[in-house]
Amino acid sequence: MNKRFSDLIQAAIKQRISDLHITGGFPLIFRSDGIIHFDKNVKWTHTEIDAMVKEMLSERQLLTLRKKWSVDYAMSFNHVRVRINTFYTTRGLSLAIRLLPETIPDITSLNLHPSLNQIRDLRSGLVLVCGSTGSGKSTTVAAIIEDINRTKPLHIITIEDPIEYRFKPKKAFIEQREVGVHVPSFNQGLLDVLRENPDVIFIGELREPDTIRLTLNAAESGHLVFATLHATDAEDAIYRINNCVSGESQEVIRYQFASTLSWLVVQQLTYIEKAGFRVPILSITRGSASVRSSIRDNKLTQLENIMLGGKQEGMYTMELYQKEFINNRTSFNHPHRSFGMGAESSREEDRVSSLIDPNAVQGVVYMASVNDSYQTPEVTLKGDEGQSYVILEDQNMELKDIIAQYEQQEQSPSIDKDKKDKKDKKDK
Repeated sequence: MNKRFSDLIQAAIKQRISDLHITGGFPLIFRSDGIIHFDKNVKWTHTEIDAMVKEMLSERQLLTLRKKWSVDYAMSFNHVRVRINTFYTTRGLSLAIRLLPETIPDITSLNLHPSLNQIRDLRSGLVLVCGSTGSGKSTTVAAIIEDINRTKPLHIITIEDPIEYRFKPKKAFIEQREVGVHVPSFNQGLLDVLRENPDVIFIGELREPDTIRLTLNAAESGHLVFATLHATDAEDAIYRINNCVSGESQEVIRYQFASTLSWLVVQQLTYIEKAGFRVPILSITRGSASVRSSIRDNKLTQLENIMLGGKQEGMYTMELYQKEFINNRTSFNHPHRSFGMGAESSREEDRVSSLIDPNAVQGVVYMASVNDSYQTPEVTLKGDEGQSYVILEDQNMELKDIIAQYEQQEQSPSIDKDKKDKKDKKDK
């Protein structure tokens, strides 16, 4: 590991910095208590960044960066987990770095509402935690899962991109899979997980319609499922789920979502003057009969009134949460106290099986190594005894493109034959 980068992370921990931004030829950018700062004394050249990234990434991650022009990954430094997104900009490669405590904080230390402890007693259903990027969604889910880990003898499987918090099994047995490292996609992971006898499933992020559909199927089949979603409020979150598909499938999704939803938590980090730092402000929606009815009937404008009238059922709007919970608190735990909790590290050594090709993805054949020049993706049609299958050279090709190229290759033999027949007739 690049020593300069490692020293930077250690300095950031001591100075209670949550985020770092590195870009070529520009001062170091860091965020502390939600505020952006510049450090003109620290600067990387474009060449230094390229060399540092190359040293950090595996061959597989370098291939992803080369083909997609961005890559997500995570690393550990002395009880601190670092989540990094490397991406391409006008200044060349840039790095956005989030610091996470490797020892998972609990609900109390995160200044979260104590009612979230009730989630550990659920046996099934969907727990959806929403918010903007950097609002602490993954940390909240990790705290709840760790609560289950400490208290319940259950089988927990996580599918993440990348793995942010590393869990150490306690009462629960926990297995973690990272998209692009241990499983080719969220969809494949969800298809796999139902065959792996889980009690609890965590899906790192709901992005694609198929992932949402498979997540609802898992919750509907009797599992306790956690997932995160980018949404600004409860109505926005429900709208995104309800409208992830169109046509007749939309009604099926609404009914599945309504029947499986247990908790919908939306959070944002807000600076609280009496605390002197940012704390989570939540809205909490519970899967009551009235909430489920509004989801099924797609009457989302009723949701706020239902939440305002659902205080006895543990529901809060953000305004009510701040008024009744945050404003009445006399003390808060500083979030960076979690970074000093490294006595019991959850870090386990990563293992690579000799039976696994780390550069392969199911259904995909890579025809070029990292050092080869980029080639235009192709679809190759193979056949044997009347059966055919497609070998993809690019896992990011859209289905419509795959079908179009497949049909073109199926038609090409007949087209060539027609041309030959016409030529033969002309010759005769």
